[in-house]
Amino acid sequence: MSLDGSAEAPKRTSGQPRLFHTIADQIAGLIEQGVFPPGAKLPGERELADRFGVSRVTVREAAVALQAAGRVDIRAGSGVYVREREAPADEALPNVSPFELTEARLLFESEAAALAAPIISEEDLERLERLVAAMSGDDPDISPDDADRQFHLAIASASGNRAIIHTITSLWRMRTELAEVKAAHASICEKDDSSRIDEHAAVLDALKRRDAAGARAAMRRHFNRLIEAMLDAAEERALTELRRKATESRERFLIAARIG
Repeated sequence: MSLDGSAEAPKRTSGQPRLFHTIADQIAGLIEQGVFPPGAKLPGERELADRFGVSRVTVREAAVALQAAGRVDIRAGSGVYVREREAPADEALPNVSPFELTEARLLFESEAAALAAPIISEEDLERLERLVAAMSGDDPDISPDDADRQFHLAIASASGNRAIIHTITSLWRMRTELAEVKAAHASICEKDDSSRIDEHAAVLDALKRRDAAGARAAMRRHFNRLIEAMLDAAEERALTELRRKATESRERFLIAARIG
């Protein structure tokens, strides 16, 4: 089956009988690093073939092997998607607040951007540029939220530090799986989606310049704005609740006054 879902039986490439296994392992490694996170659609056959310097047939066979291993789903007429994997019981997520998570992300992701800046590849920069463009919502293959997630995970991967990659991948699990955190981010993005695009573009510009300090500062500005937005939202919710309680008290007083 091809990456676009058309039926085709996999066959070994002449002279390189196990090449597709190597490519499958490399794609699996990118999945583990969070470059292709759970639920994400893999790039098309042509793009992957160019990326790994192999034929589209080899990429097709690698996709079939990954599907057999339970790492991806090949959907007819749609493409190849990274399969969601259940976390073991000992990897249960802690119950953190949106503020705690954003503070941790600020610390780790800012440094990941600084580490990535001097060594990030042109290929990764091109991918980040496509992801920033997709945050506008004009790309039918990826949602703005998924483009946001892939952007951050791609920078973590480009840092080359496996401990940082694992940490940021775990932080993003909290970002996408904890109900309170998801709700907080959804409310912010609905009100100020343009800031998200501008801030990610600023990070990308610093990475293009190979400017470690600039990438760190741009990422910190992004998270500082998120924290400010969360504080504003929390204040607004508190005022709304205060008004609700005041209205209830007023109504009870008026009822009591009429009875008296």
